[in-house]
Amino acid sequence: MMSILQTINPTFFLRADFLRAGGARKLSFSVIFMSIFLAACGQGPQGGFSGMPPAAVTFEVAAARDVPVEYEYLGQTAGSREVEIRARVNGIVDKRYYQEGSVVQAGQALFKLDAASYAAAAAQAEAALASATASLKKAERDFTRMQPLAESKVISQAAWDQISSDLDIAQARHKTAEAQLAAANVQLRYTQIDAPISGVIGRALKVEGALANSEGGDSLLATMAQVDPMHVNFSIAEREKNDRAAEIAAGSLKLPKGGYVVRLKNTDGTLLEMQGKMDFSDYKADANTGAYAMRAAIPNPRGLLAPGQFVRVVLGGATRTKAFVVPQRAVVDGPMGKFVYLVGKDKDGKPIAEPRPIVPGEWVVLAGKEKNGWIIRQGLQAGDAVVIDGIARIFAPGQPLMPMTVAEAEKAAAQTATPSAKP
Repeated sequence: MMSILQTINPTFFLRADFLRAGGARKLSFSVIFMSIFLAACGQGPQGGFSGMPPAAVTFEVAAARDVPVEYEYLGQTAGSREVEIRARVNGIVDKRYYQEGSVVQAGQALFKLDAASYAAAAAQAEAALASATASLKKAERDFTRMQPLAESKVISQAAWDQISSDLDIAQARHKTAEAQLAAANVQLRYTQIDAPISGVIGRALKVEGALANSEGGDSLLATMAQVDPMHVNFSIAEREKNDRAAEIAAGSLKLPKGGYVVRLKNTDGTLLEMQGKMDFSDYKADANTGAYAMRAAIPNPRGLLAPGQFVRVVLGGATRTKAFVVPQRAVVDGPMGKFVYLVGKDKDGKPIAEPRPIVPGEWVVLAGKEKNGWIIRQGLQAGDAVVIDGIARIFAPGQPLMPMTVAEAEKAAAQTATPSAKP
């Protein structure tokens, strides 16, 4: 008989009659089924579990406490600043100064275009400025010399007006020549392309001898990105964001004063050493996905992260207040959902297995021996004795138990492991 009972899955007896009642009434269906089963095996219903020894289990008493929680999302890295290196004047690429894929500093020379025609234009503009300067000086001398004569009425008003106009025209031409020289120097300066930021630069899209055309779509020479700090983009579903805001308002969830502490995991689950902060949260949801875009800034001084990597974003520092937590192994999957076994009492006051439906929340990492815990949002009350070890020995609800606390179980295990002294 025992061999038959031991093959029964303990969740087999958990039926909808119990779950719909929320655990408030007995498992009538299960008891009836168990009676039929025992009768078929040659034992009457009055035997109950008399043929089975009590299951040795370990329990802990549920108590509300503050528990640190973390949230994980899939994210992708990106440079905190990403720029395109483009030619701003037309010209043949004369030289490339950098090594592709290397780190360059802001202001470092990257490309040199053929500057002969631009240097000639600058020299021509400089000569035009010199001519305009000479004309301006002559006009100023004429104005200075003729001004006393005009005041004494020695020369006609028409002659004086002409001298004044010549000075104005010379000044305008001088300003025009200055502007043309400045424009020519700008064009000449654009023949050398420098790094606008410090960061990692990609492969060269133009090689020596290729034409860079600033007026069309063929001006891109390379791309580069600032990788320290690194940005990590991810998103949070609208429902999750709203639920979390409601929990914060209700006081059941507290965020750290300085915001989430952001850590990253590689695709293999390895936790990276760097940690950063959130630096952007979109005010609107994406029209296509319904999710809110988020971004974190992560220091990357050693260059362990590269743009485009997929990572796991871990938001830490939040606290779930007055929460019930049980070890993950204490939670059992049933036909109608998850439940835990409590140490209940039968009509004679003896301990029995009492299933209790629960609504689980986040998985948490606990201090001490119990590393993996599960927050229980609904189903537990303070003082409930939750079975955490020995669940495999429970074959059906209502089975007699031999419960021990965690301390008692550890003491018993230590005594068993210690060999008895010989007389």
